[in-house]
Amino acid sequence: MSKISNVLLMLQYLENGRKYSIPELAEKLEVSPRMIRVYKEDLEKAGIYIDTIKGPYGGYVLNQSVRIPTRKFRLEDYEFLKNLKVSDSDREQLDILADKVHGVYFDSKDENFELKDNIRDVYNALTRAIKNKQKVKINYYSFTKGNQERVIHPYDMFYYSSGWGCAAYCELRKDLRHFELKRINSFEVLDEKY
Repeated sequence: MSKISNVLLMLQYLENGRKYSIPELAEKLEVSPRMIRVYKEDLEKAGIYIDTIKGPYGGYVLNQSVRIPTRKFRLEDYEFLKNLKVSDSDREQLDILADKVHGVYFDSKDENFELKDNIRDVYNALTRAIKNKQKVKINYYSFTKGNQERVIHPYDMFYYSSGWGCAAYCELRKDLRHFELKRINSFEVLDEKY
């Protein structure tokens, strides 16, 4: 992953309020402990202060609420990119860019803008669950374990190269995980809060 991806992922881990040791974060992000210290310095330069707990059971903890704003494009911006006249060699790259705008940045309140593969229902339910801090029971397909029922605490939605995903705490794994929406077979928003 790129440095900025690792910094944002580290921030996601720390936002749950749990204390993480430097070696623990280094293992999760697959970097050296020295890089974890560099990421902490970078976050603090951006005004996001991470507390350091000293001693043998020490580590990093985030004691402030941080929300990274998402920019939104309009449907007209997406259509402009899709209809832009470019050479055949640039068309593939432009289509990738348009799909990223379609997935990540588009304001999902516009009903004319459709998500593929019936993911809209899952996306909307998880977005509401995030807003209301509700647990969600999902039937999720894992390549190694097959279909599994899991209870998750959804935190944020994101778009990656393979499609929409949800960052959530998984009660089964007792850790932060990313779930691809296209692999969620069924879901139920629970009344339980997290």
